[in-house]
Amino acid sequence: MTTLYSIVQVILLILAVVMGFNIIIFVHELGHFLAAKWRGLQIDRFQIWFGAPIWKKTIGGVQYGLGWIPAGGFVALPQMAPMEALEGGSGDSKALPPITPMDKIIVAFAGPLFSMLLALLSAVVVWGVGKPADFIPTQVIGTVLEESPAAKAGIEPGDKILAINGNPVNGFAGSLDSVVESIILSKGKQIEFMIERPGVEKPFQLVSEFQTEKTKWFQRGGLRQVGVGPEIDHIGISSIVEGSPAEKAGFKSGDALVSMNGQEFKSDSEQVVNFIKANGMEPIKFVILRDGKTLNLTAAPVVPLTPEGRGPMLGLAFSEAPYQQPGIIHPGPIKQVADSLRMMWTTITSVVAPDSSIGVGHLSGPVGIATLQYQLLQMDDGWRRILAFMVLFNVNLAVLNMMPFPVLDGGHIVLAILEKIFGGPVKAKPLEILQTACALALISLMLFVTSKDIGDRFGHSDGAGEKVVFPSN
Repeated sequence: MTTLYSIVQVILLILAVVMGFNIIIFVHELGHFLAAKWRGLQIDRFQIWFGAPIWKKTIGGVQYGLGWIPAGGFVALPQMAPMEALEGGSGDSKALPPITPMDKIIVAFAGPLFSMLLALLSAVVVWGVGKPADFIPTQVIGTVLEESPAAKAGIEPGDKILAINGNPVNGFAGSLDSVVESIILSKGKQIEFMIERPGVEKPFQLVSEFQTEKTKWFQRGGLRQVGVGPEIDHIGISSIVEGSPAEKAGFKSGDALVSMNGQEFKSDSEQVVNFIKANGMEPIKFVILRDGKTLNLTAAPVVPLTPEGRGPMLGLAFSEAPYQQPGIIHPGPIKQVADSLRMMWTTITSVVAPDSSIGVGHLSGPVGIATLQYQLLQMDDGWRRILAFMVLFNVNLAVLNMMPFPVLDGGHIVLAILEKIFGGPVKAKPLEILQTACALALISLMLFVTSKDIGDRFGHSDGAGEKVVFPSN
């Protein structure tokens, strides 16, 4: 029954992701469709996804359909600049009355406009229902890895980071101005930290190198890191193995560790694990925090039956819980859209910057975006997270489509402006060659980033499949 429930849940989540994609694409193309209707253009087809249609129906002279290539969509407008090769059309032509450059500009601009309106509508909903904070407000360093770039630069636990490369930071993670994001998006061969240290009268500057995680050739390149972690609020218990001493002692997932045998641990979970290992099979007295109340529990580690070679264990998995802004926040719609625009600008400038570690391979294609949506839906308040993602995604869709490439809406606008300036449309043959070249370039880019989306799903070991079995006494 549990297996059936899991399968149904996965299917529903996948359907929700597909439905979300279709809504976003439909609204964008609906903008083109309604603008074309308003300006009196000939409309041949209205299709979601590219390629030959796997489903189609003609209503009022317009063929509505669903293509077989699950990416994008289009409204076939022969009076604009058609692309039958990409859209899966027949290429049949007939004499049609010409339209003005302004008609073309209005129709092309309507798609990004509707995407931006959908982003704003989603932002209004998020404003009302809220979204998880997902923000670590502390700027204090809790851990510095040994032999890391930060350690070599002289950064110490307890230091407070005020600015990175001259830009003030306002938290450790969760915003473009936080420590983690500022390190990842930094440019140049070194990173400058402005530090405030207890006992030191004035802030001072430290310069650090950085390192990136080594990845395989088919995966995205690693992101910049210096080896620091945030000051933590407490060490939490994330999961408990069935039949383990911890389960029998009364531990529950979500408990917060206060102390073990009178010793407090507020640095990192590795110290907790090392303490348990060093204790052997002697009972350990725990003080934990649950629902605001302090509890005393005692558990003795035992050697599990399987897998062999494991030392005494309690059957607990620990997680470090950083200081996190609690509850649900309600940012204003304009702020949400502005933040999305800023995030996109930062990403684009980082990709094109020669001294950045962010490249084209770090962008996401349909597979990566769908995977992210699937993961968001599985998290707490998943529906709120998807609404917030709708804001970001639609802003990105609107801006990307306004770029001046022939197969995009921005390209149609540029061609219309050129037509107005020179008194006639661009010749059909050169335009067809240019469109095809740009379409192939965009498809190649999509395939490349999709290969990275898929590549990142392989080659990472998370220990899955190893099951620990404890004695049942």
